Order: sequence, then structure tokens, then C-alpha cells
Amino acid sequence: MNVIVIVLAVLLVVLVVAFIFYAQNIKKGQQDAESLITEAENKANEITANAKRDAENLKKEAEHFKKEARFTLKEEEQKQRRDIENEFKQERKELKETEQRLTKREEVLDLKDDTLSKKERNLDSKEENLAKKADTLNKREQELSHIEETKHQELERISNLSMDEARDIILTDTRDGLTKEMAQMIRQSEEKAAAEADKRAKNIISLAIQRVSSDSVAEQTVSVVNLPDDSMKGRIIGREGRNIRTFEALTGIDVIIDDTPEAVVLSGFDPIRREIARMTLEQLVQDGRIHPARIEELVEKNRKALDHKMREFGEQAAFEVGAHNLHPDLMKIMGRLHFRTSYGQNVLDHSVEVANIAGNLAAEMGENVALAKRAGFLHDIGKALDHEVEGSHVEIGTELARKYKENPIVVNTIASHHNDTEPNSVIAVLVAAADALSAARPGARRESIENYIKRLRDLENISTSFDGVESAFALQAGREVRIMVKPEKLSDDQIVVLARDVKNRVENEMDYPGNIKVTVIRETRAIDFAK
Repeated sequence: MNVIVIVLAVLLVVLVVAFIFYAQNIKKGQQDAESLITEAENKANEITANAKRDAENLKKEAEHFKKEARFTLKEEEQKQRRDIENEFKQERKELKETEQRLTKREEVLDLKDDTLSKKERNLDSKEENLAKKADTLNKREQELSHIEETKHQELERISNLSMDEARDIILTDTRDGLTKEMAQMIRQSEEKAAAEADKRAKNIISLAIQRVSSDSVAEQTVSVVNLPDDSMKGRIIGREGRNIRTFEALTGIDVIIDDTPEAVVLSGFDPIRREIARMTLEQLVQDGRIHPARIEELVEKNRKALDHKMREFGEQAAFEVGAHNLHPDLMKIMGRLHFRTSYGQNVLDHSVEVANIAGNLAAEMGENVALAKRAGFLHDIGKALDHEVEGSHVEIGTELARKYKENPIVVNTIASHHNDTEPNSVIAVLVAAADALSAARPGARRESIENYIKRLRDLENISTSFDGVESAFALQAGREVRIMVKPEKLSDDQIVVLARDVKNRVENEMDYPGNIKVTVIRETRAIDFAK
């Protein structure tokens, strides 16, 4: 019991203490709440006062801004009003000026209208006058027609000829007279044009030739190799001729060993093979070791060396004429022409000479100098391969130029420089002329006396084979033929046809370098003797 009482007493004491503590806390909380409420009321009053003050400030600022906005709007309104007034003034001014111009134009038009009215009245009067004159002319024309008819009837009566017959007679006489005058005028014009063209051509050609001065080496179909002594001939022949047989088989060149002291002759139509044989034999003689194996070794070595040398010859020639961008294969082929001759004229030197002459001619005529030189340089390239490829050198050269994509003008020049095809450019004609000049100039080519005399005789025989020809003479080393005709058999017009016929036969039946001039002479002589 006592324990329970103690426990209850303790609980009661705890409860009393807790109640007292709770009551104190509640009182303290009420005090804090009242202080917070007081503080909140103070802050609310302060915020309210600040809000009222800010509202008053904002109201003042709004009124200020409102005043400024009204002022700005007023200024803008005044500015726009001024601008509109200025525009109105400008437009009013322009309208006034336009009105003045229109007024002036109206005055001018009125003046023109008055002038046109006056002109119209004048034209009407002139038209009336012309109508009167036309009537008068018609009457006179009728009178003239009547008179003309009367005259024709009278003329027919007097001459016993109709008007058509008389007209035919007059027309025939007039036509004959005009034909003669036209023939004389044409002949005079042709003579004048020919003289001027001949003078101009001679001037151009002389200038071109003066700028080219080159000598052509006259090569032969044999080469001579000098020996240190005659005992070397036996070593060249070898035991039972094995050395000379091997040499001829490898080179394709005939070795002629005769009684000529200290010399051996190499004969062959192919200049390349002959040059290889000459180089090989000179090296064999210098070396002293002559046997088939050594011969075969040197022939192969010199064939390669000659290929390199031909390329150098071609490059040097191309550089000389300015064809720097020529295909390397074409340069090598052109180098082969160093060992090729035509009538004794070195073909590579001839090609360079033609290139220079063609370039000078092109410069005189205002054509492409570089292209003319290139075409002249390549015009005979086919001769380098005409021993190995079938066809003429013109056909071979044309195919080579097409193969290596040369300029079409160059291709046509090669194809037409011997008149096998028609030239389609001035450069083609210039190269053909340069080719003839280079071949026909004195000293360029060799020709045997027999061929020379035969060519002159053929030229005279062709000329005298035509009817009406009295005599013919070949002049200037066969570059001109003068034909004397019988005046009673051929007229002046017929000799022109004769000259063309002789020219055509010469071109078709003869081979000749350069050009041949055909001159036909007709003269009438009246001879009498005073006794």
C-alpha cells in the first residue's frame, strides 16, 4: 500500500510540475505572439506608408512623362505638318513648271500647225501645177510617138529595112565594139595586175631569200674510208673472205676494195646503213682487231650510237626553226633526213631552209610565222621512211603528221606541197613556194649534164608540137620557155589558150625542180623593099 501511495504521490508531483511548466510556456508563447503581432503591425504600417509614398512618386512621374509625351507628340505633329507643306509646295512648283512647258509646247505645236497648213496649201498648188504639166507631157508624148512612128515609117521606106532588122544591125555593131573594148580593158587590167603581183611577189621572195643564207651539202651514194696502209685491205677481207662477208651481211652495204691506194669504198643506197658501215669500218681500222665477233659488236654499238646521233640532229634542226614542242619521235625521224639526199641536196638542210623561207614569207604576208616554219620543216618528213614503208613520201609524211596529231594546216601542207591535193590555207601555198625556191636556187641541187640537156630538149619538143608554133627556146637553165607562133595561124586570144596547154603538158609529162615560165610571143611584121 505504501508503495502505491508513494508512486501515486510521485506521479502527482510530476503532473503538477509538468502543468506548471506548460503554463509558463503558454504564457511565454502568448507574450512572444503579442510581440510578433506588434512587430508585424509596425512593419505593415511602414510598408503601407512606403507604398503610399511610392504611389505618390509614381503618380508624379506619370504626370511628368505624360507632359513630355504630349510635348513630343506636338513636336512630331508640327514636323510632319512642315514636311507635308514642303511637299505640297514642291509639287505645286513642279506642276507650275509642267504647265509652263506644256504651254510653250502648245505654242510650238500651233506654230508648226500653221507652217504645215502653209506647206499643205503649197503642195496642193504644186500638185495642181504637176497635174497640168503631166497633161502637157502626155500630149507631147503622144505627139512624139506620132512623130517617131512617122520617122520609123520614113526610115523603113528610105532604107528598105524593117525596124527589127535595123535594130539587129545596130546591136551587132555595138556588141562587136563593146566586146573589143572589154577585151582590151580586161587585157590591160590583167597586165597591170600581173605586173603589180609579179613586182610584189618578187619583193616578198627577195626579202625572204635575203634572210636565208645556207649551203646544202651534196651527199653521194658512196662513202670512202681511208686506210693507214694497203696491208689493212687484206685484214678487212679476212681469211677466205669471212670478215668482209660478215661485214656486208650485218650492214647491208657493199665493200669495194680495188686498186685505189689506202682507201676502201662503201656503196649502198640506204644512207643510214652506209653511215653505220662507215663508222664501224673506221673503228675496226683504228682498233686493229678485225674478226666477225668484233664486227658484230661494233655494228650493233654504232647502230645505237647513230640512233642517238639522229635524235640530236633532229633536235638541233627543230631548235633552229623554233619547233621546240615537236614530238620526240618526229625529231628522231627528222634526224634521219641528215643522211638522206635528193638530187644531191641534203634533205634535212633543205627542210630547215624551206622552214626559214616559209617563215619569212609568212611574216611578209602577216600569217602565223611559227606554224609556217613548222609546216615547212616537216613537209619532206616522209622521205626519211620511203625506203622502208610503201607509198610516196607525201603519203608517208601525211600519215605521220596525222598519227602524231599535228595541226591540220601542217597535215594539209605536207599532202599538198607537190600538188597531190588542193591546199586549203595560205601557209600551204607558201611552203610549196618555199620548197620550189630551195630546190631551184643555184647550187642547191646537182644534175647530170645528160639529164639537163634532155630536160631542155623535152621542153622545146613539147612546145613545138602544137599547131601554129614556129619555134621554141628553153632559157634560164630550163626555167623558162619562149614560144614564137605564126601570126597568120593564131590570134591573140588563141595564144593565151596555147600557153595554158603547153603548161599543162609540161606539168603532166616532165619532172623538173622549181617552176617553168611559159611565154608565147606573137608579132606581125610588114616588110617591103624600096627600089
